[in-house]
Amino acid sequence: MKTEEIKGFVVTDPNEIKTRTGGCHCGAVRYEVTMSLQFTVSCNCSICTKAGYLLAFVPANQFKLLSGEEVLRDYQFHKKVAHHVFCSTCGIHSFSHGTSPDGKDMRAINLRCLDDIDLESLTFQKIDGRSW
Repeated sequence: MKTEEIKGFVVTDPNEIKTRTGGCHCGAVRYEVTMSLQFTVSCNCSICTKAGYLLAFVPANQFKLLSGEEVLRDYQFHKKVAHHVFCSTCGIHSFSHGTSPDGKDMRAINLRCLDDIDLESLTFQKIDGRSW
């Protein structure tokens, strides 16, 4: 694992592919995802702006829901392409799922819900989702 220390914090190389864990606030929803943090997104669409999402996208086969399927509720809007699932206990949207433009099953990971991640060490690509 490539790391470097900056001002006392250990920062993971965002290009490193690794299995990470995450979930909702109450702990009912837990998952693991194998990903790098090289391509991260800050979107200005209505849901991302209001919820404060910071995202990374992965193919579905790199995501495994460990617990909480029974507490997940689905929210869709606009073109109803993405399933913005959330925990019915605490209300946190820790991931969503849908299909990419080329038809592949994808997961959008809310990076704020990953365990032990330093968001300040990441560079986010800004996406104009309001124009979609």
